[in-house]
Amino acid sequence: MTPTLIGVSAIAGLFLLIFLRVPIGIALAIAGVAGYSQLNGFGPTLALLGSVPFEIAYNYDLSIIALFVLMGNFAMVSGMSRDLYAMARSLVGHWPGGLASATVVGCAGFAAVSGSSLASAVTMGRVALPEMERYNYSPRLATGCVAAGGTLGILIPPSTGFIIYALLTEESIGQLFLAGVLPGILLTALFMLTIALMTRRDPEIGPAAPRMNWAERRQSLARSVWLIGIVVVVLGGIYVGVFTPVEAAAIGAFLTFILTLLRKKLSFDTLKFCTIETIKTFAMVYLIVIGAFLFSPFLALTEIPKNLAVFVGGLGLAPLVVLLLIVLGYIILGTFLEGIAIMVLSIPIVFPMILDLGFDPIWFGALLVVVLEMSLISPPLGLNVFVVKGIAEGVPMSEIFKGIIPFWGAMLVCAAFLIAFPKIALLLPETMMR
Repeated sequence: MTPTLIGVSAIAGLFLLIFLRVPIGIALAIAGVAGYSQLNGFGPTLALLGSVPFEIAYNYDLSIIALFVLMGNFAMVSGMSRDLYAMARSLVGHWPGGLASATVVGCAGFAAVSGSSLASAVTMGRVALPEMERYNYSPRLATGCVAAGGTLGILIPPSTGFIIYALLTEESIGQLFLAGVLPGILLTALFMLTIALMTRRDPEIGPAAPRMNWAERRQSLARSVWLIGIVVVVLGGIYVGVFTPVEAAAIGAFLTFILTLLRKKLSFDTLKFCTIETIKTFAMVYLIVIGAFLFSPFLALTEIPKNLAVFVGGLGLAPLVVLLLIVLGYIILGTFLEGIAIMVLSIPIVFPMILDLGFDPIWFGALLVVVLEMSLISPPLGLNVFVVKGIAEGVPMSEIFKGIIPFWGAMLVCAAFLIAFPKIALLLPETMMR
């Protein structure tokens, strides 16, 4: 068998393992090790198995994931997520659909400390769904805004998606974090615009809540200002070059720990919960990264990425057309694969093509994460939809999927803006102090 044929067979086996519910990290490792041994022999394969996990375990940059996850867990147990929602509600809750818009803003705020879409959806869903139910919001709008707002967790830094992309492509984590800030704000605004258009068409689906007075607004802002300050310190410190992303993660985790302590929310049980949840998430990401780094050397030996780049170049298509085809491919994959899985599977193949076509790798990282956000609410997989279903047990799954359709369209518009105006993603990375 030729190396290319072995590569195609291994990729087919990889997809079979994924469909058999084998964890993505283990599936990548099995396919990579099996294929590598076919092409390079048993001895070099053992050497690869011995070196890759060790190198990943000692990768200093990966500690950023554990620190930011810990930061998000402290923010959750301290009640900061409820404060963020209360602040947003005090500002926009009296608008038509205002509680849904407040949910999106709350998700964006919590995303800035958690880096997890699922955590954002779960945490904000528990806070916002009962409130929207109390004001007779349409279940379709209520669940849709929570599922969609939760996706901001992998776009607004700190983002696990950006960290994994940086490791796979050897790009700067700090620049990628900053590349997600303006697209995150843009997508948040597009979600709010979507809610406004929906409630303008049918005001009954999102009644306005009573307007809060200025004293109540000041009180809600005062309770959330500390968390906002932590986010500003973390991202601002990266932007001006005061500290590295890993140092920023450590500072953020420490400050949220202190804030949790000052709020008297830190107990043995909450500390145990934060520690265990952080270890679980960290271990899952480590497994995925190890699997990806076992699969990538094998894929390089098959020369599939090189041959594919040559083939696409021979078609004579404009770079923009190729990019649009890649985006379309990601959207299709998102209907049956989870976003991080898509990233680790595709980057070794797609990234060399992106560089050959002359696209900026930092900009493409931001675009990729926006497109992968769609997978979190795309049927039939839609992990965020299943998370919301677990909270809103009385709402049929079909209603939740119908509710996310307008927000899915907003994501598509955001991706189009990034393609048309790359500076949206590149402005902050290009001006950051190194």
